[in-house]
Amino acid sequence: MSNISTAPIKTLRPLRGVRVLSLALNLPGPAALMRLKAMGATCLKAEPPGPKSAPVGTSGDPMGQYNPQAYATLHDGIKRLTIDLKTDAGQAALHKELARTDLLITSFRPSALVKLSLGWKALHKAYPALSVVAIVGAPGARAEEPGHDLTYLADAGLVTGLDLPATLFADMGGALMASEAALKAVLTQKSSGKGSFQEVALSDAAAWLALPRTWGLTQPQGAVGGAHAGYRVYPCHDGRVALAALEPHFAAALCAAAGVHMPSMATLFQPATHAAVAAFLASQTRQQLDALALAKDIPLHTLT
Repeated sequence: MSNISTAPIKTLRPLRGVRVLSLALNLPGPAALMRLKAMGATCLKAEPPGPKSAPVGTSGDPMGQYNPQAYATLHDGIKRLTIDLKTDAGQAALHKELARTDLLITSFRPSALVKLSLGWKALHKAYPALSVVAIVGAPGARAEEPGHDLTYLADAGLVTGLDLPATLFADMGGALMASEAALKAVLTQKSSGKGSFQEVALSDAAAWLALPRTWGLTQPQGAVGGAHAGYRVYPCHDGRVALAALEPHFAAALCAAAGVHMPSMATLFQPATHAAVAAFLASQTRQQLDALALAKDIPLHTLT
């Protein structure tokens, strides 16, 4: 009899005991904070007062106003404080929290942080063990430039038509990079005893996500850009099918199902193969294709 335990493995919480304070608004900062909480950090969010014309209790984070559902999900289980950093009382409340904070997350332009006496030099002098993850639009001197997810994606070559991207790639990629920077800061602090400054640029996140396109992988002539007949989105009889039969054994299974002779992988790049696969898929219903995927081990996903 096996003596291996079947009890559920506890979720790793490597940031247990780490106190994080976030001043970051909108999406990247709160998304990063949500991930840090999931890793065990004790997370606090400080927000500015809501608009004077809004009902009492309205969030000062714009996300809370234009998408309450997203805001609620991002801040589930996270304690929030309202602090007006432009007032003496607000500054006093902030520094009370900073005195017991391990990591601060910001998303202001550098000049705004300096005006609020929250520049890195001032913070490091006052709190030597405090680390800062500063989320900015672009790195270095460009951090003062205005921008948003769409402009960073456009600059990285990821806006290829008039349709908006399917999601906020730069913001969410930036959130991942910010949580990675937070882990690096915590490790650095544990080994040196000193805080560190980590800058995360959303434009860098977009550029990172764009690397496969830069390498040609997702360009029209690339294997995952439409040139390979086994890696495309096709219409089927009652919807669409996202087909990902890229590797040789998957491609072989696809060709066998579509009645295509496949002497080599070069076959998948021929126009005749594209036409044959398209005709086969157009004749199949979503239900038939789902069954085919299961029976023949072909990676695909049907869509309406």
